[in-house]
Amino acid sequence: MEFSKGHGTENDFVILPDPDARLDLAPERIAALCDRRRGLGADGVLRVARTGALVSAGVLPELPEGTGADDWFMDYRNADGSIAEMCGNGVRVFAHYLTAHGLETGRDFVVGSRAGGKPVQVHASGPVFGDVTVDMGLVRHLGTSTATLDGRFYSGIGIDVGNPHLACVDPTLTESSLAALDLTAPGFDPGFFPQGVNIEFLTPILSGAVHMRVHERGVGETRSCGTGTVAAAAAALNYDGSEEGVVQVRVPGGSVEVRIEQGRAWLRGPSVLVATGELAGDWWASLR
Repeated sequence: MEFSKGHGTENDFVILPDPDARLDLAPERIAALCDRRRGLGADGVLRVARTGALVSAGVLPELPEGTGADDWFMDYRNADGSIAEMCGNGVRVFAHYLTAHGLETGRDFVVGSRAGGKPVQVHASGPVFGDVTVDMGLVRHLGTSTATLDGRFYSGIGIDVGNPHLACVDPTLTESSLAALDLTAPGFDPGFFPQGVNIEFLTPILSGAVHMRVHERGVGETRSCGTGTVAAAAAALNYDGSEEGVVQVRVPGGSVEVRIEQGRAWLRGPSVLVATGELAGDWWASLR
């Protein structure tokens, strides 16, 4: 059973090529695969399958908006085995994988996701290093809410980028004080976010850039979160009284560029394909 391993700003994924959607991605299998002691270790899994095959297999109820049956679909699973609608870093790695492995020959194409089709532009696609821009679609503001951390309340904005976020801009945070926060278990309002939420803590914009850390639902703290960087940029611009602009978002795993225009966001950043290999079939079968 073939796999690849890749990351986007150190948000890492196991990539499983499965064009006909035959693999059984039971939650316990995904959790074991993503465990950094039991399995390969990752923040999530990207299944590479045709959208139509996933519909035929019953994984998807119908073709998501903006996708065709022959489009490649990023079937994304969190590290705990739960299904997520969208992953911005994952789309970049997924698009890089498709071009690096000859599954897509053009530089502009659509990647399917549960949040709809995501147009991508692949600027560079070597066997290891890539550079990809993703049209992340509309950025919806959901209203204000709060997160709690070590007994302190952080005001934030609920933002939907295909999945839910609570982005908290705090004027007292600096790069060093942000790094000192314990993001093990931030609190949030489950009435506002009944399906859970990704929570970003970030500094205000300084010289066109913000520093951000993120706690992802179903995973915990990660080195980066693509949709989270978009939410962070939108919240930071809002904090500055703006609706549009370009923001460099610096996360523990690196830096990406987010551009927001007329309520729509584009995310550009690196992708790295680290390894390919083969999973032991007996190990995979034992996880049923």
